[in-house]
Amino acid sequence: MAKIDASKWKSFKLTDIFRMSNTKSIVQKDIAPDSGEIPYVTAQAGNNGVMTYVECPDEWLDDGDCIMIGGKTLTFSYQAKPFCSNDSHNIALYLKDKVNASEIRYLFLIAVLRGTLYQKYSWGDSVSMKRIKDDTFMLPVDASGEPDWAYMDEYMSEVMQEAEKSLEHLSQADGDKHAIGIKNWKKFHLYDDDLFDIDMGTKLDRVKMAQVNPDVNFVGRANTNNGITARVDSIDGLEPYSTGNMTLSLGGEYLGSCFVQPDKFYTSQNVVVLIPKWDMSFEVKQFIATMIFRESRSYYKAFIDELNRHIKTDFSFYLPVDDAGKPDWGHMEEYMRSVMKNAEIDLTAMQTIF
Repeated sequence: MAKIDASKWKSFKLTDIFRMSNTKSIVQKDIAPDSGEIPYVTAQAGNNGVMTYVECPDEWLDDGDCIMIGGKTLTFSYQAKPFCSNDSHNIALYLKDKVNASEIRYLFLIAVLRGTLYQKYSWGDSVSMKRIKDDTFMLPVDASGEPDWAYMDEYMSEVMQEAEKSLEHLSQADGDKHAIGIKNWKKFHLYDDDLFDIDMGTKLDRVKMAQVNPDVNFVGRANTNNGITARVDSIDGLEPYSTGNMTLSLGGEYLGSCFVQPDKFYTSQNVVVLIPKWDMSFEVKQFIATMIFRESRSYYKAFIDELNRHIKTDFSFYLPVDDAGKPDWGHMEEYMRSVMKNAEIDLTAMQTIF
């Protein structure tokens, strides 16, 4: 795909293109998880923002066919159907000209909005409708200077075709291109032999940390940038955790986020440190982190049944095993090397898109 040329795009105010509204604020204590078919949408980044599906009265609903911006986290999602939202800080954007509204066009607009607003705001800024109503963003235009919807359709169709090819690559496991299966896998606890010592972390508050001479990463309950939310000063008498240890978020919207840390670090509340009992390779750690995340998101729920009371007791996750029933480290390494190789190929291809 040819690299996009935005040299002839035109600037528009967000309010030229969108009708904006704050979503309704339906607090979590008022909903019954898994009680219906209406998406309960939050500002979380995963699963298109949907925490659960609920039964709710019409007066709780926001109209679908819109972009929802997580006001506190600057996340973007396309909501096709009517939904209820957990926070009035969230913002719904509806195309003013409804005849031009379609999912594929909204996805294009999300990409442009994300690229624009990320340059001005950041996670935790509590972006509000009042703050962004005068912001501008660039769009492709037709000969009359109006948004070129046909171009957006064509471009996004190509993007989706490329994405399908990428997913085909990522669904293949080993060098022989066989799909991965877990029929002969076995469940393990984090504290089992040959796995981890579980340390409950430093439990620090980032807003109270000094940042005069920052030399240590601060890992919080986030799901991007390896969970690193800041760079802070070392604390006398408090040794940071070592490079190569892993962090796991026990709760909140990013429950289960698990990362191998690239540098020494401190942690926030509700983030534990997994210290390998042996010299695990990076590939093995990445494999395990993926399986921990998968298990966490499948069977535990933020704010309802979090990992805190399970992590040292009954939390378990699948790993491939050898003939003796022990974790098959070699298979994990081979699989992750294959995934990373395919990811490099995909990233090279994706760099031609924007």
